[in-house]
Amino acid sequence: MRLLQAEIIADLHVQPVIDPKEEIDRSISFLKNYLLANPNYKSYALAISGGQDSTLAGKLAQTAIQELREEKKDSSYQFVAIRQPYGQQADEDDARAALDFIEPDITVTTNIKAATDALTATLRDAGLVVDDMSRGSIKPKMRMIAQYAVAREHAGVVVGTDHAAEAFAGFFTKYGDGGTDIDPLWRLNKRQGKQMLKFLHAPEALYNKVPSADLEDERPQLPDEVALGVSYKYIDDYLEGRQVPEQAAETIEELYLSTKQKRHLPVTIYDTWWYQ
Repeated sequence: MRLLQAEIIADLHVQPVIDPKEEIDRSISFLKNYLLANPNYKSYALAISGGQDSTLAGKLAQTAIQELREEKKDSSYQFVAIRQPYGQQADEDDARAALDFIEPDITVTTNIKAATDALTATLRDAGLVVDDMSRGSIKPKMRMIAQYAVAREHAGVVVGTDHAAEAFAGFFTKYGDGGTDIDPLWRLNKRQGKQMLKFLHAPEALYNKVPSADLEDERPQLPDEVALGVSYKYIDDYLEGRQVPEQAAETIEELYLSTKQKRHLPVTIYDTWWYQ
């Protein structure tokens, strides 16, 4: 195993092999225990896109809430699914299928197009260019504003979908989809999340769907693997301690080293990690 590979695996706590049921139970217990330890919160809120990650996190959160309701005889525990299209979502059918699978207690839709376009116009009026990539980074931030507003209305905690196969590359918007309260998938790679969805009998189309952040208007539904420059197969193999082609390993390691700040809270005068 490569030296940096071992460091990355240890940093992200990826296991080479998982028992899907064990990891499902582990995540559900984690979600339940967090609410029990913080009784001022009564719900989980999560944006459902129709992709693998939010489908899995949503099912885990809904199950945790159902179990808490039954065990505590408290009907105030709720799971809130949030739909957040930018205008008309191209893969809306997938999002609906995910909701059918998750069966959330409450579903709220907060379309982010008007807010995103208004801010883009304001920034351009101030003299900024705001190209397609910049507007793409505004979208997840707008989504998080809405998610926290929805969560507050329901005494809730915002659930994230960050996992090792994205975290290694900082493949998230730090104060957008990365700005959450609790991440039940953190430690898993893409392959392991798929194994868990299969165990949960999710529709095959949801876990076999081509992953896409879908943030760029000029390149709609751009596959994550194209954006990253390396396949999830090689990413998962690398994170599980397997040997991968040299070019893939170099790409993964370059992404990891160049995005270190995205995996940390804001730097203070007492932090040293940033110049090591």
